[in-house]
Amino acid sequence: MKVPRFLKITLAVLAAIAFVTALCLASLWIYFHPRVERTSGLVYGQRHGRDLTLDVVSPAKRNGIGVLLMVSGGWKSSPGSFRPWMAAALLRRGYTVFAVYHVSQPEVTVMEIAEDVNRAVRYMRHNALQYGVDPQRLGATGGSAGGHLSLMLATRGCPGPAGALDPVDSESSAVQAVAIFYPVTDLLNLGNSTENLGDGGPPKSFVRAFGPNSTNLAVWKVIGREMSPIYYITSNLPPTLIFHGDADTLVPLDQSERFQAEARKLGRTVELVVHHRGQHGWLSMVWDIRWFADWFDQYLTKAGKK
Repeated sequence: MKVPRFLKITLAVLAAIAFVTALCLASLWIYFHPRVERTSGLVYGQRHGRDLTLDVVSPAKRNGIGVLLMVSGGWKSSPGSFRPWMAAALLRRGYTVFAVYHVSQPEVTVMEIAEDVNRAVRYMRHNALQYGVDPQRLGATGGSAGGHLSLMLATRGCPGPAGALDPVDSESSAVQAVAIFYPVTDLLNLGNSTENLGDGGPPKSFVRAFGPNSTNLAVWKVIGREMSPIYYITSNLPPTLIFHGDADTLVPLDQSERFQAEARKLGRTVELVVHHRGQHGWLSMVWDIRWFADWFDQYLTKAGKK
């Protein structure tokens, strides 16, 4: 039976489309599954009798620079939950990724979590050479609560006391560059967030996260300010890149816009990329990590480091 010419052409076109689609999918799979070496569950500290852990994920070809990824959403964290595909763009550029976990709120407070991620930076700086990383070239990244914690490091990271009994505590917790998604920057001024009850108090879903006294407005004003990066911007603020959606109702864009404005008053580099119609997270975020890699290339490589 003779096959009509138009049918042959149609089948050939469909076969070509199927081949190209399969090739694209295979390429994406390969891209998001870089070859890495992983060391899991390193203990960097203790909190209320529980181990604080992090994972070290090293690419096949390391560039000697480390990025601490704050594994935190709503200030909750699950040890071992980081997957390399989440930071494929960084790993493929040669960055060693330190996935930092913490005890989740409300078992601990956000204030304690902030202390603990500072400890994580000190720990990795103290042990950086062991993993082929320059201790003076560390970046921080994360989204939402992870972005907030990254900014806490950017604004309040500092040298430890010289006389500390534990040598880790003598290290600096400062980072040299930051690239993050939609962070809360000012807990005292939540704006039109769905978390704002309009009573001047903490975010309504996170009252317990800030301790039993957070409903006392006098106490909250102190806590809220302490945990708001916008009030601690100095001339030492490292170069910071923020991606934020303009349709985010949980953490409104205004949080990042005001942070950028305050930083620019001191001549600091804060770039804000607005994702049109982006809510509190969007599908292409994992692809946006390429921009983060570009940012760290610019400010953490030997050629780009100021």
